[in-house]
Order: sequence, then C-alpha cells, then structure tokens
Amino acid sequence: MNLDNILNQKDFTKEELVFLLSLENEDMKKLLDKALEVKLREIGNEVYFRGLIEYSNRCAKSCLYCGVRLPNEKVVRYTMTDQEVLNCAKMALDMDYGSLAIQSGERNDRAFTSKITYLLNEINKLSDGKLGITLSCGEQTEEVYREWFEAGAHRYLLRIESSNKDLYYKIHPHDDIHSFDTRLNALKSLINIGYQAGTGVMIGLPFQTIEDLANDLLFFKELNVAMVGMGPFIAHGDTPLYQFKDLIGDDQTRFNMTMKMIACLRLLMPRINMVAATANQTLFEKGREEAVMAGANIIMPNLTPTKYREEYMIYPNKACVGDQPQECQGCLAQRMQSINHKIGYGKWGDSKAFTNL
Repeated sequence: MNLDNILNQKDFTKEELVFLLSLENEDMKKLLDKALEVKLREIGNEVYFRGLIEYSNRCAKSCLYCGVRLPNEKVVRYTMTDQEVLNCAKMALDMDYGSLAIQSGERNDRAFTSKITYLLNEINKLSDGKLGITLSCGEQTEEVYREWFEAGAHRYLLRIESSNKDLYYKIHPHDDIHSFDTRLNALKSLINIGYQAGTGVMIGLPFQTIEDLANDLLFFKELNVAMVGMGPFIAHGDTPLYQFKDLIGDDQTRFNMTMKMIACLRLLMPRINMVAATANQTLFEKGREEAVMAGANIIMPNLTPTKYREEYMIYPNKACVGDQPQECQGCLAQRMQSINHKIGYGKWGDSKAFTNL
C-alpha cells in the first residue's frame, strides 16, 4: 500500500486502517502530522475544557477491568453532596470553562437518576444556562435519558469499550447487566433523543487485535457519533483482568497505538470532538499534549474535591490526583500554549460534526 496516497483519502477500508495502525517511526509521524493538518483545517486549534466532576464511585456493575467495580471491597465508596457538585459548577463558571462533565459509577435506581435530574436543573439555574453539560452515567432507560436531556444535559459519553462482541465478553461478565446489546441500544437511544452522543474504547486490551481496533474506528463512523473518548488500557491490580497484564505490551506500545487511533479517527471523521484522555498523561508526562497534536481537541480538567479523587481510581496512578483546580487550569493553559493551541474559554465547544449535520 502507498502511504502518501492513503493519507490523502477521505474514507478508509478496514485493511487500510490496519495498515495505518501498523505504522512505526517516520511513517507513524507522517500519519500524526497529517491528522494534525486535517484537524487544524477542519476545526482549528482551539481546545475545549470540560470541568470534570467524579460524582460517585458507587457502581452496580462488575466490569473486569475497572477499579471501582462492585466486588472491589478495598474501595471507600462516596457520593458527592449536592452542595459540593454545585460548588464545582460555580468553579467551572468562575474559571470560564464553558462546560462540565459529570461522571459516575453505573447505577439506575430511581434515587440516583432523580438526583442527577435535580442536579442538572440546579446547575442550569446557577449558571443561567451558560454551562454546557456532558453526562457519563452509564446505561439507562430511554425515559431516563430523555428526562436528563430535558433537564439540560445535551452531551452524553457511553463508551462501548470494544465493538467486538467476543472481546466485550472477555472484559465483562456474561450476564444481563453487562449485555453488549443493551449497551449498544442505549447508545442508539441517546442518538435518537438528540444528544451529542459519544462513545469510545480502551486501547491495548488483553486479547485485542489491530483488526479489532480498525473495526472500532469503523463502528464510530457507522454510528456517526459526535464525540469519542478513548485511551490506553492501564491494568488495575484489584481487578480480574490484571492476571493478563503480561499480554498487553509495554506502555510505549499502547501509547503509540492510542496516538495512531486518534490520528486515524481524525482522518476518518474530521469534524468530531475527541478527548485527550488523562490516561495518556498517566503513561507519559506530555501524553495529553501528544494526543492533542495527534488530533484530539477536548481536555477534562478535574474539579472533583481532592478528598474523593483517590477513591475514583478506575485505573491506578491517575495523573493530577492531588492538583487543585486553579493549578490545573494554569498548567493546562501553559501546556496548550507550548504546542500552539488555544483554549476556547467560555464556549460550549460543541462537536462540529453535530452542529453542521
């Protein structure tokens, strides 16, 4: 295959994506440079902040890779108070972040879903509708998704984690509450309701192939999602998947594959929003900057009170756990400036793939 020809295409076959994901050294650099060129042409050099609120680590699920899975008794469970959440929203407003992302362990009891509705209404009141709100609170019924949409959430991230059903069941229990089809249908519900729906996968999982990753990219394209959040898999010692950590390759390999995935997706879906995941910085100090230079345009600075952050350890050694929000803002602003990107302060930063449909 001719790399220069492929990089100038608008669409890609699975075989071409496998070829691109297999690139190394100078050829890999060509791919990343092309993705940056496409990003700058299509959506510019602005990076948007989503002030992250890790609302609760209580979870009803037992995903085999996750540090806050229900069976992990080492975790101290917490749920933020209403006032703490609203304080974070006020902080985002004061720092001119433009948007919030509220993330939580997966629960669908009515006490939880009603509380999220209440908080959405209160955040909208507090900010006079100025804060964009992304939710990442797992699988819910269409009615609940609609209720949250009407209360003011307009973006939703529900990561499929792998679009290969067989691989999905190697990283989740095979039962009713970890159903691949339920998750996929939930994602379709979000799109139907009118959310800017996002999904994503882990990169470098045990048992995962390059073909799986190429199919993941085509899955995002087929669903026509507005945003994607994907990052390197980092094994957590208190999870069943940890026993397969020797199958995942080294940090550099998984990091490089993540950069190639971001770059390929930018070529495949030039106008979507893509998150530069904190997990990239966990592996390498400048990981988030490299993700932005490979095609990402969203960063999620953590606003969660520091006393809770140690307990939201989905994966170990998370970056920036001890940083105060103000430190984080200054640090990220400098990091973005160092790579000739600017922060879209005060903007929702909606996906151009969504707003221009």
